[in-house]
Amino acid sequence: MRLGALAEKAGIAIAGTGDAEVTGFAIDHRKVAPGTVFGAFKGARFNGEDFIPAAIKAGAIAVVARAEAKVEGAAHIADAEPRRAFARLAAAFFTPVPHTIVAVTGTNGKTSTVEMARQLWLMGGERAASIGTLGVTTPDGSVSTGLTTPDIVTFLSNMSGLAREGVTHVAYEASSHGLDQFRNEGVPVAAGAFTNFSRDHLDYHGSMEAYFAAKMRLFDDVLQPGAAAVIWHGEDDSEWTRQAIGHAKSHKLRVLTVGERGDFIRLLARKSTQLGQTLEIEHDGQSRSINLPLIGAYQAANALTACGLAIATGSAPGQVLDAANRLQPVRGRLERAAISAQGAPVYVDYAHTPDALVAAIDALRPHVEGRLITVFGAGGDRDQGKRVKMGEAASKGSEVVIVTDDNPRGEDPAAIRAAVLAGAPDAIEIGDRREAIAEAIRRAGAKDIVLVAGKGHEQGQIIGSGENMRVLPFDDVQVAREVSQ
Repeated sequence: MRLGALAEKAGIAIAGTGDAEVTGFAIDHRKVAPGTVFGAFKGARFNGEDFIPAAIKAGAIAVVARAEAKVEGAAHIADAEPRRAFARLAAAFFTPVPHTIVAVTGTNGKTSTVEMARQLWLMGGERAASIGTLGVTTPDGSVSTGLTTPDIVTFLSNMSGLAREGVTHVAYEASSHGLDQFRNEGVPVAAGAFTNFSRDHLDYHGSMEAYFAAKMRLFDDVLQPGAAAVIWHGEDDSEWTRQAIGHAKSHKLRVLTVGERGDFIRLLARKSTQLGQTLEIEHDGQSRSINLPLIGAYQAANALTACGLAIATGSAPGQVLDAANRLQPVRGRLERAAISAQGAPVYVDYAHTPDALVAAIDALRPHVEGRLITVFGAGGDRDQGKRVKMGEAASKGSEVVIVTDDNPRGEDPAAIRAAVLAGAPDAIEIGDRREAIAEAIRRAGAKDIVLVAGKGHEQGQIIGSGENMRVLPFDDVQVAREVSQ
């Protein structure tokens, strides 16, 4: 497509000729080829404007950047928010896309909710995929790994590629970073979900208010009037939930609340069973039971939110709610990794915030006859304020706590552990994560349960930062199985 026609389709004005043929998009100058539109943005570590000459030399025909940027030898598409302009142009290029797309934001539960939505659609006969922390999961269940929210070029390329493969339904995670950096733009989103909100990523956003504002871009900017906003409205009725409902209403979205206070799907009762839980719900004036084969209140919340998304986008309610009985667990989300030689089950969970840790502990508590032994750490170069709170959460909910390392990155691991231990003064400190998991399993009796929290599906331990960063192979599930033998 010609640059001028592409800009017109995206509703963006360009300076200079629009006759050049566009062959692709890139935000990394090393990936520029002749005919590429280059996005030059200021980032946390690098300023893309510094690489404009290199991009043009490599064949870029246009550069999307601030008006102040110096662009010579290519069309300059100037915009006060170049990331957004670039996304709109790229969206006009990467076509077609699946006809039913939903997005999920919130602090916790995004990965499980998008994967469950994919499963529900799949059981309903749709060709469905999901995009998020686990990567791109296709209709046949194959996964290619990636970021929670990939860069805009990868995101749109994935969407177009899935559509060309016959995928009709996609659920994707809309992280606060992705929303703030316009990495989710350009595709028509039929429904968006808000799972919950608690402290996380303040190292990036600076305040809870800024963090919440980034999340709310899903309702404020990404969804169009008339789209559905599926919002978890549980027992706590938090101020953040009320604000999310207010954002959705102010932008003329169809507000569909789900949970104990829900008006679309109401959770009437929840009872733990040996292999999961029984949910009594009400939808459209009718009551029914769901035998959810997953443990924990937060898994019930994720499953019902996914049901809300599927129903809101046209799937038959009865079919969706029946399919919820057959939902499968998501990798690294309260995944039972092993049973020790003494008979103690070992669960691995991605919980890496205070609220998520509480949720994981609360999920396991009804199944604990003896002691809950929790192993966890806190990441380096991330929000330091949550470390004490994580220690407090683990100490309050567990009989035995072992504090270990979890992606220390560029910080001193001992200093991170000390901060966590300030909230859990009676905890055991074992820096080596493998040894910490082994010690927890050695201590566990037949009636105990071991929870290994923080890394979930991750396959590596990140040590160092910048040029000195190394990723050492490490899989909590694999390690738990090895040391349980």
